[in-house]
Amino acid sequence: MAKKKQAGRRVEGWKAKNWFKVYTPDNLGKAYIGDTIASEVETVKGRIMQATLGEITNDYAKQHIKMSFKIAEVTGDAAYTEFVGHEVTRDYLRSLVKRRSSRIDCHVLVVTKDNKKVRLTISCYTFARANIAQEHALRNAITAGLVAQAQAWDLNTLVNGVVSGEISKDLFKVVKTLYPTRRVEIIKSKVEQVAAPVSTV
Repeated sequence: MAKKKQAGRRVEGWKAKNWFKVYTPDNLGKAYIGDTIASEVETVKGRIMQATLGEITNDYAKQHIKMSFKIAEVTGDAAYTEFVGHEVTRDYLRSLVKRRSSRIDCHVLVVTKDNKKVRLTISCYTFARANIAQEHALRNAITAGLVAQAQAWDLNTLVNGVVSGEISKDLFKVVKTLYPTRRVEIIKSKVEQVAAPVSTV
């Protein structure tokens, strides 16, 4: 004998879910960057959302910077995020490359004063082709400068310096004294796990 169907109206899956508005961290103005849908609040936390810096700041000149955020807290239908990284678009990078010049990439792991590990990729663009020794000198200068300064910054200060271009400007002032340099860009960042506290005993 066939089972009787359950009485009552079935609610479609997507209708039983809720929409959450997603916002950037305080240091980036708590800007609205989109919506996400979920049936449970706990499933919203940890999701990665992306937006361009141009969309966040209403500055079209910064559309080439892609920002990534992780949802860390949900209050009502609002989801608040923390910064987890950024990356510059490939089209923008290609526009910076010139003939008979060098692009020197430098990968630096810094630890901020609030014990956040951030992996940075910096690109240095020269006016003329640099030799191996010159490239080595530029990488050393960039690494030493970033590691030393990051110890005095918290994560928010570092992020603000990256997206505003202030850190790139400071690095440019350093490396141009070593070799004719056209531009310095922080093309990628990634926030890693929390660093272990340093023992003072």
